[in-house]
Amino acid sequence: MRVSRRNWLRNAGMVCFGAAAGGTVTSLCGAPTTPAAAATPLPWPYVKLDADAVAAAAYEMHYKAGCCYAVSASIIGELARKIGSPYTSWPAELMTYGGAGVAGIGSLCGALNGAAMVTFLVTGSADKAKQGKAQEITRDIFNWYAQTPLPTFRPAQPKFENVKIVSRSNLCHVSVSKWCKASKCKISSKEREERCACLSGSVAKYTVELLNAHLAGEFKAVCKLPAESQTCRDCHDKGSPREDARVQMDCGVCHFTKTPHPTL
Repeated sequence: MRVSRRNWLRNAGMVCFGAAAGGTVTSLCGAPTTPAAAATPLPWPYVKLDADAVAAAAYEMHYKAGCCYAVSASIIGELARKIGSPYTSWPAELMTYGGAGVAGIGSLCGALNGAAMVTFLVTGSADKAKQGKAQEITRDIFNWYAQTPLPTFRPAQPKFENVKIVSRSNLCHVSVSKWCKASKCKISSKEREERCACLSGSVAKYTVELLNAHLAGEFKAVCKLPAESQTCRDCHDKGSPREDARVQMDCGVCHFTKTPHPTL
């Protein structure tokens, strides 16, 4: 009997739905999984983690599957070890999509991408009105990344010693290019790979430090926007006269500002 592709997909969906209703899900390749991740609302539970241990794990994980995976999997892996479900059901390999600025595009740094995901996972909400704290922590991580000489993490046995740079940007392209210029190393070099592994460790550690502070009720945003960018917000952000841009990053990286401001 011939079965159309549409009917096959419909029947497969019914099988998965029936299994989920019974408490387990069986993938098409036969591997049993749990629906806990999909069924658990935000925020997920969080316990205090050892920031140094997570940083060391992120450094090693970077060499396996890149920066976005390294930061997210190092933190979630520790939470899975300490808490168990729902973290044991999280598909860590999913986060490889964010490597090198999402699929190698060079946009948002994958380390920040992973940090933002974990932050929203443990402090966020599907309700936009309740996302304030997750946004505040994430912005602090991003501002810290742009304003701090990185990497700050140094493994016990580094493969190469690192040159630190201040990126003034959250973009992989800008961060890596500035480092390559400062270090005189190529983007394809082993030195650059080591730098990004250390960067993953740095971001993972700082993220855990902020999440630990949030858990203790002690989080206060430390890294603010540069004064020049705050001035830009007066004209361009929500509620401003022009209201034509989202300004939550260092504007000077992309816009060469003058006084008075030129027409963009």
